[in-house]
Amino acid sequence: MQKRKTLAAAVYTVLAASAGALTANVLAGPEQISFPQGYETWMRYATVDRYDTKQYRELYTSAEAVKAVREGRPVPDGTVIAMAIYSARVDDKGVPVKDANGHFVKDKLGGVTVMEKRKGWGAAVPEDWRNGDWQYASFNADGTANQKANANIKACFVCHKPHEKQDFVISLAQLAGKFPTGAVAMKSGTQDVNISGFSFGPSVMKVTAGLPVTWTNTDDSPHQITVTAKTLRTAVLLKGQSASLTFDEAGTFGYICGLHPNMKGTVEVTK
Repeated sequence: MQKRKTLAAAVYTVLAASAGALTANVLAGPEQISFPQGYETWMRYATVDRYDTKQYRELYTSAEAVKAVREGRPVPDGTVIAMAIYSARVDDKGVPVKDANGHFVKDKLGGVTVMEKRKGWGAAVPEDWRNGDWQYASFNADGTANQKANANIKACFVCHKPHEKQDFVISLAQLAGKFPTGAVAMKSGTQDVNISGFSFGPSVMKVTAGLPVTWTNTDDSPHQITVTAKTLRTAVLLKGQSASLTFDEAGTFGYICGLHPNMKGTVEVTK
């Protein structure tokens, strides 16, 4: 009889542990995040014109979160950041229409993506792509869950993972009120690449081995150079900032923007 009780207790322990594991797995999913009703009334701290996708984006969060960051404190637990993604209004040639300030004019709301920070939420996320205690979710324009996007929610973690030093918030400079706003002059050196309108110019840079290539960001959006075939990556470049990489061997090296993978360029290196 005692053996049966012992066996039953062991089985119960295993089942309880399994249930705990399932609960932990649930915590890793976007279903823990609710659609942020009334986000339009929150503080809009940034807008972004996405030339590569012809989108206009608005970023919102609470006044409390903005206050904390602008006072030099960490992004507080409980913070929700909502990004409303609109298609840009285009003319009869498919070119985005701009307002008097030179920014895209928003058209239809396509969806809302959310990142939310809750103490302990990161524990159930695999360490190799964990983003502290942040979780992510995507919603359709009507507020329903975007099941297709949420099925690949790992992509959000992977995209934000390199930005651990800024609490995984790519728009932290805007949130902190420190993003540059002045105009930036284009560079014209033989080894200069300008980032403008979410594209690299020139898209193909030819350089001699051992000489640096310098990228300058002129966009109202952060960018980051990532060489896909090598472990080369610059810091995140805010508007007006530059970074250089040196290629010591001959070859053709493709690179992307680490924040906007649709942006692509090539460096051709000769001896």
